[in-house]
Amino acid sequence: MSLSGKTAIITGSNSGIGLGIARELAKAGADVVLNSFTDRDEDHALAAEISDQTGTNARYVKADMSKGDECRALIETVGVCDILVNNAGIQHVAPIDQFPVDKWDAIIAINMNSAFHTTAAALPMMRKAGWGRVVNIASAHGLTASPYKAAYIAAKHGVVGMTKSVALETAQEPITCNAICPGYVLTPLVEAQIPNTMKEYDMSRDDVIKNVMLERQPSKEFATVEQLGGTTVFLCSDAAAQITGTTISVDGGWTAL
Repeated sequence: MSLSGKTAIITGSNSGIGLGIARELAKAGADVVLNSFTDRDEDHALAAEISDQTGTNARYVKADMSKGDECRALIETVGVCDILVNNAGIQHVAPIDQFPVDKWDAIIAINMNSAFHTTAAALPMMRKAGWGRVVNIASAHGLTASPYKAAYIAAKHGVVGMTKSVALETAQEPITCNAICPGYVLTPLVEAQIPNTMKEYDMSRDDVIKNVMLERQPSKEFATVEQLGGTTVFLCSDAAAQITGTTISVDGGWTAL
């Protein structure tokens, strides 16, 4: 599948899942726009590295996904958006009666509201181009729930619902909108948590991964950022032209339980 000539904007993509998706889209030939709220030399270096490795045009554009005007400005600054991957997200864990209001507001803004703003800004560009793909990175927690994650779960359920609505609004156009629902993914952030968790539980690396971190993931294996990137590339392919308004779980069987 070649995405040559397409431009993909991936929010929250200077690390982890977003960066993995950007790399796979670039390997498929798409020009990619990386994004986060920072503006460091290393952010721009990541884009340059992707360009060098894939021969595509990759660049980095700063925008704070907690602010609606900056979400829309990201799309408008790039000026073209064939593929939009709404990936930006944060997490906070606390009982709902102790959940800090500022954390609730930030999670809803970054994990859900940003997808509304970017999609609203990108759809006119997709319609003008006569083609488009919106891929929302939701979560297994967009389909099920866990305690102490009320804001994250509310936001991800909201993203899944918005995905369905956008798909219906664009159903008779060459534009699709789908959500990918990952379970636990092996990112640098997760990898960094493993040694401390081993000490906390006095367990081996394998036991921590299988019995603590992946307790709810039946495969007992992490999903990878490359797998999420590959799923995104598929959703952008002609083979997926009639896949819209749905969720694809990449969760090792979590939501089959």
